[in-house]
Amino acid sequence: MKFSIDRDALLKPLQLVSGAVERRHNLPILANLLVEVSGHSLRLTGTDLEVELVGQAAIHGDIQEGRTTVPAKKLLDIVKSLPEQTELKIEQQDNKWLLRSGRSRFSLATLPAEEYPNVEAFQADIEFSIKQGMLKSIIDSTQFSMANQDVRYYLNGLLLETEGNVLRAIATDGHRLALSHRMIADSLPERQVIVPRKGVMELARLLDAEDQDISLAIGESAIRATTANAVFTSKLVDGRFPDYRRVLPKGGDKIVIASRNQLKQALLRASILSNEKFRGVRVQLEDSLLKITANNPEQEEAEEIIDVDYQSQPLEIGFNVSYLLDVLNSLKSDEVRITLIDGNSSALIENHVEEDSMYVVMPMRL
Repeated sequence: MKFSIDRDALLKPLQLVSGAVERRHNLPILANLLVEVSGHSLRLTGTDLEVELVGQAAIHGDIQEGRTTVPAKKLLDIVKSLPEQTELKIEQQDNKWLLRSGRSRFSLATLPAEEYPNVEAFQADIEFSIKQGMLKSIIDSTQFSMANQDVRYYLNGLLLETEGNVLRAIATDGHRLALSHRMIADSLPERQVIVPRKGVMELARLLDAEDQDISLAIGESAIRATTANAVFTSKLVDGRFPDYRRVLPKGGDKIVIASRNQLKQALLRASILSNEKFRGVRVQLEDSLLKITANNPEQEEAEEIIDVDYQSQPLEIGFNVSYLLDVLNSLKSDEVRITLIDGNSSALIENHVEEDSMYVVMPMRL
């Protein structure tokens, strides 16, 4: 193997695929990247057996084709530390990978490419294209509600649902639920798949060209996303996601319309004096006013009052302030609509005008 490549051209795919590499794995080769040189193209693959990322870059110079594996983190650290816009000359000699740049020279140990695991053959049932910016917005609108290391393993991921011209993403950790949908050009069959947490994070990192298309293919046990320069594959979580439609509050007749930024700033200030462990705040509603109070074991208190559009009976309800702030950070409109039933039922929070995302937050006993 032998080739030359610009440092900046190598760095981008290298950073992308290194995200899939598992550093604490009992298989040493999984700490490596698979490097393949063919024609005038360099192909890099990283995997942890659950998620696989493939990136590619153009190469030049005296090219000799070949395949090997090199340590991912060491290679990334070396390339990042080299000056911008320098040329790298790379070749393999026996079981060493030699990298030269100016007066710098590095020799990395390799492992045989034949030992590198291959993600199983992929068979797609559903295929469609979507703008990268649209997919990124649907992920950003929901991923913060995914559970993290919950024993209910099916909650540690994002549910993607296709139905006609609608693509939905739903995430819940049992205390809150986020749902967002976008209209797409293709009409698709009904299908639900759960993408694991790491797969969601790596897929979101891939989406850096808002106006370009990304092709999504869903199979029986995996999902694949393909862009102009990368291929992402993730195994799916084998489990049954809860019926999110049953969680959406029905019959709420108490509606609050508030300035998103005003409410967010008031909650941020009140949260400073909330209990650090439970993060609870009390919300009291009466005619055109919303009052937020928080206190902590040191007997410190915060009180915030803002003007809102509220015409119903007085109501008092407790929430985890972090959950409310996550929702308000995700919503983008100037005004938000909060629909309530009573002090013991979940709140439904949405943009006041656009209805492409909705959030359910369970109340908290204070």
